Amino acid sequence: MPEVRLVGMNNEQLGVVSIHDALTRARALDLDLVEVAPAAAPPVCRIMDYGKFKYMQSKREQEARKKQTVIQVKEIKVRPKTDDHDLNTKVKHIRRFLEDGDKVKITVRFRGRELAYASQSGFEVLKHVLDAVVDLSKVESPPKMEGKTMMMVVSPTGQKKKPTVAQPPAAAKRTVETGAASKKPKDLPGPAEKQEGK
Repeated sequence: MPEVRLVGMNNEQLGVVSIHDALTRARALDLDLVEVAPAAAPPVCRIMDYGKFKYMQSKREQEARKKQTVIQVKEIKVRPKTDDHDLNTKVKHIRRFLEDGDKVKITVRFRGRELAYASQSGFEVLKHVLDAVVDLSKVESPPKMEGKTMMMVVSPTGQKKKPTVAQPPAAAKRTVETGAASKKPKDLPGPAEKQEGK
């Protein structure tokens, strides 16, 4: 009858026993016999609660996933003739992505005759974007042409923007006075003026 090296539920070594004997011991404890090292000679089996083992393993994996920081790569596409307003809007999106800890891939797409001046116009657009986010980012992949596109990847430096305290609008600072107390008293003659009038 084949033999196995048996390990107890508390990791104690129980020696080399027959499979029948190992199964009998596991059943007596109302536990499972699990082969943990099939390549060993003889194979190693352990007495354990397999359901509890699988549950604890999944919990550990779940905790490890929670602690992992997932860095995403966001992509922003621009054109060489994108006007300033649209470009500034895209820069705001890039800044927000970097503040959230994500990398950003900026892609300049060219069409038709734009390819003749691709290197110059593409570099200008990317330089404008880089200048606008230089305080939050570092260049991970410098600008390069790939077919009809020029791309650059920037990653966050790790310096998060300090939250700004919102100032109340000027209108909210003014106190509005209402009621009789706020009205100016009419110019009433004083006692001396009354006497002169008599």
